[in-house]
Amino acid sequence: MQARLSLLAKEVHPAHQLDQASELCHANCTTTQTSSPASTPVPSIPYATQTPAVTSHSIPLDIESTDIGYMGTVKIGTPPLDFRLLVDSGSADMWVGGEGCQSNDGGSCGDHTFLGSNSSKSFNASDDEWAIGYVSGLVSGVLVQDDLSIAGLELKGHKFGIALNESSDFTSDRVPFDGILGFAKHTISLQRTPTLLQSLVKANLIPAPIASYKIPRLADGKNDGELTLGGMDPHKYNSTTLVKRKNVNKFGFWGVAVDAVRVGKKNMHWSNRTIVLDTGTSLIIAPEADVEAIHQAIPGARYDGGGWTVPCNLTTSLSFKIGGQSFPIDPRDIAFYPIDEDSTECMSGIAVGGVGPFYLDNEWLVGDVFLKNVYLSTDEGKDEVSIARLQS
Repeated sequence: MQARLSLLAKEVHPAHQLDQASELCHANCTTTQTSSPASTPVPSIPYATQTPAVTSHSIPLDIESTDIGYMGTVKIGTPPLDFRLLVDSGSADMWVGGEGCQSNDGGSCGDHTFLGSNSSKSFNASDDEWAIGYVSGLVSGVLVQDDLSIAGLELKGHKFGIALNESSDFTSDRVPFDGILGFAKHTISLQRTPTLLQSLVKANLIPAPIASYKIPRLADGKNDGELTLGGMDPHKYNSTTLVKRKNVNKFGFWGVAVDAVRVGKKNMHWSNRTIVLDTGTSLIIAPEADVEAIHQAIPGARYDGGGWTVPCNLTTSLSFKIGGQSFPIDPRDIAFYPIDEDSTECMSGIAVGGVGPFYLDNEWLVGDVFLKNVYLSTDEGKDEVSIARLQS
C-alpha cells in the first residue's frame, strides 16, 4: 500500500500494495470532470492575524490498520449519526455514503453508515452531481445540505456530497471509514463547494481556516492522534521547534521547500526539493533517482525487482531540514511493513512513484511516514504551513 487517498500520487510500485482488502490504493489522482477545479473559485474568507492556540475544537484520530490512514468522527443529520471519515489534507471535498448507495460490483455499499431523507429530518438533496476518480475506482453522487457537529462545533446546512455509486474498494465491509473529509485548499474542490473550514469560519465557529494534525503511530500504543480545527493544540508540539513557511504549492495542495535531506549522517546535497504534505498518503513517494540514492545510503536496503526493502530492525533515519529546523523520521516508519510473516525484511516507507500531472521532478509527495513524526498545521487564510517536533 502506498497512497491511501491523495489526489497527488500516480503509479506507485505494486510491490507496495498490501493484501488486506481495506488497504487498497485509493490515491486521488484523476477526476472524471474535464474542467479545472480552479476555474470556479470559492470566495476567500477572512482570517485572524495570529495563529490561534485552541484545544477545545479537537477530535481524536483513529488509526486504520497498520498506520494506513487516520479517521475522525463527525455527527451528521437529525437525529445525528456518527460517520467515521478519513482525514485527508490532499483533497478538498467531503462526502459520505448515501442511502441506496450501490457498489460497482452490483451490490450495496457494505456495512457502513449512510445518510439520506430516511435517516435525517434536516437532510436536503439537490440535483447537482459530482464525481471523483481514484486510482482504484470512482465515487459519484449528488450534493446535499445537512447539519453536522464536529469537535463541539454545530454547523447548520453544510453543503457536501453523498455517494450513490462507489467502487468496490470503498464498499468492502473491511474498509473502516464511511467517507472522506478533505482539508486541501478550496481551489481543488471537485464538488465546487466551500470546504468545511470555510463554512465554519463563515458561521463564526472558528477564527481561521486552520487544520492541525497530530498523526498517531500504532506501534506507540498511545492512541494520541488528534485533529484540531481553527488553531493549534500547544500541548501536542514543542514550540521551540515551530517553523512557519509560505505554501509553495500553486495547485491547491500544501507544500514547503526543503533546505536539506539527510540519510543517517549523509547529506544528500539536494538544495531544490519541495515536499507536498498529505495526511491521506501512507508513504513517501519520490522520483526514482532520489529513491535509489536514499536506499543506497541505508545499510541493508535492497531492490528486489519489485520495490525497495529495508531491514525491519532499521536504525538509520532520514531527516528533512525545513526553515533551519531538522525533522527526523523514526526508522520504524521507514521500515513500513514486513514483506512476509516473520520476515526480517520490511517494505520501505519510501517508494518510487510518478508525481503528476501538476508536479515537478524535484517535488515529493510526503505522507504519514513523515507526518507521524511532526505536528502539522495548515492555514488557508494565510496560505501557510506550520511544522514542529512533537511534544515529548
